[in-house]
Amino acid sequence: MANEFFHPEIEPYVTGTLKVDEPHELYWEECGTPDGIPVLFVHGGPGAGCSAFDRRFFDPKRFRVILLDQRGSGRSRPHGELEGNTPADLVADFERLRVDRGIERWHVFGGSWGSTLGLFYAQEHPERVLSLVLRGIWLMRDSEIEWWLDGVRNIQPELWRAFAEHVPEDERGDLLEAYWRRFTGDDPEVARAAARVWSVYEGSSCTLLPNEEFAEMFGDPDMAWSLARLEAHYFRNVRFRPDTFLLDRVEAIRHIPAIAVHGRYDVVCPVRSLDDLRRAWPELDAVIVPDAGHSSHEPGITRELVAATARIAETGTPVRPAPTSPTPSSRS
Repeated sequence: MANEFFHPEIEPYVTGTLKVDEPHELYWEECGTPDGIPVLFVHGGPGAGCSAFDRRFFDPKRFRVILLDQRGSGRSRPHGELEGNTPADLVADFERLRVDRGIERWHVFGGSWGSTLGLFYAQEHPERVLSLVLRGIWLMRDSEIEWWLDGVRNIQPELWRAFAEHVPEDERGDLLEAYWRRFTGDDPEVARAAARVWSVYEGSSCTLLPNEEFAEMFGDPDMAWSLARLEAHYFRNVRFRPDTFLLDRVEAIRHIPAIAVHGRYDVVCPVRSLDDLRRAWPELDAVIVPDAGHSSHEPGITRELVAATARIAETGTPVRPAPTSPTPSSRS
C-alpha cells in the first residue's frame, strides 16, 4: 500500500504507556531522532489507532515523531472503552504526553478525525502549537455525520447498501441507533460482526479507486471493534455544540502556520468542510488534490503531506511559498 512518496520504514526508538484517568492507559512511541523537530501525530477514526505507515510522513533524520494511540484505540487499554472518552479528554492527554516527554512546543499533524482533534487542540493550547498539517478536514458537524450514515449512498450505493442491509429493514430508518444497539448489546458475536461491517464500509469508501488491500485493513477484528464502537459513540453521544464550534473558534489560531490537504473526491469527509474552514480562516494554505479520495495513502495526498513536512524541516513552516508574480515585460 505504500507509495513512492513515503519515507522508508522505520521502527520506534522508544515506546511507553501513559496512565491517565481510570481506566485508561495509553500507548505511545517515538520515531526518528531524539533531538529532531518535535511533531505530534494525531490518528483518525475515532478509534483507528496509529500504524507503521504513520511514521513515514516524516524524514527520520530531521524529526522526533511522537505517536499516541488515543483512549480505547490501537494498543491503548481498555480496548474500545467509551468511559471518559471525549474530545476534551483526548486533548488533555496530548498535553499530558507533551509534558511527560519534556517538549515545550511541537508541530501537530492529523488527518480526518485527527484534523478535528488537531484543530481543537490548537484552539485549546495555541501557545504549544508551532504549526498544523491537516488532511481530510472533518469538523464533527451534524451534516457530516448524516452524510456518512446516509449520504454516501449517492456516490457509493453498493457500499452503502451492504452497510444498511446488515440490519433488518425495520431498523434502517436510524442506522446509527441500530448499530449502537448491537455494539452495546449482550451478544459479543453480534457486536463484532456489526463492527466489521461498519469498519469495512468506511475503509471501502476511503480511496478514489477500489483498493481491496486497504479496505481489508479495516476488517481486522481489533481495529474494526474500536473504530466502529468509538465512532458510533462520538456520532451519537459526543457532538460539539454549537454545531459550528470549531469554525467559531478559528480566530484563536489564525496566527499559526497551517496547511490542509484534501482529496477532491473524498467521500468520507466531503471537500465542503475544507472550503468552510478556508472561508473562516483565510490564512490557511489549502491544497485540493484533484485525483484523490480520503486516504492519506493515495499518492497525491501522500506527496503533499510529505512535502509539507519537508518544508517544516527546511523553513519551520508547512505553508507553501506564495507564488511570485511575473515581472511585467517592457514595451518599446
